[in-house]
Amino acid sequence: MSGFKNFILRGNLVELAVALIMALAFTAIVTATVDLIMGLIGKVGGQPDFSGWEPGGLPFGAWVTAVVSFVIIAAVVYFLIVLPYTTAKDKFFPSEEPGTPEDVQLLEEIRDLLAAQQGRPTGL
Repeated sequence: MSGFKNFILRGNLVELAVALIMALAFTAIVTATVDLIMGLIGKVGGQPDFSGWEPGGLPFGAWVTAVVSFVIIAAVVYFLIVLPYTTAKDKFFPSEEPGTPEDVQLLEEIRDLLAAQQGRPTGL
């Protein structure tokens, strides 16, 4: 029973569950936005669903509808999730100054001390 409790209370599982719930909730927003944009395309082009388009008897319309929907979904996710998240992350959690990591600096200091003890030049 303790193994099951550890599995359920594991941080990754809880984070994954929250992410899934948020993604499912956000799906409604993305779907509504895609429907809105496809409706605008329909106003301009006459039909928002291209599924009926079959030039030469091949169902190109379904493919075109899927591609347009994918591009719209990608744009919505980028502009409503990725871009605000990246901006907020950079604002509230700025990245560290570029430079040598502490562990590498420590190893370089050890190398230089050993080289100095043996009488060799440092900085190689």
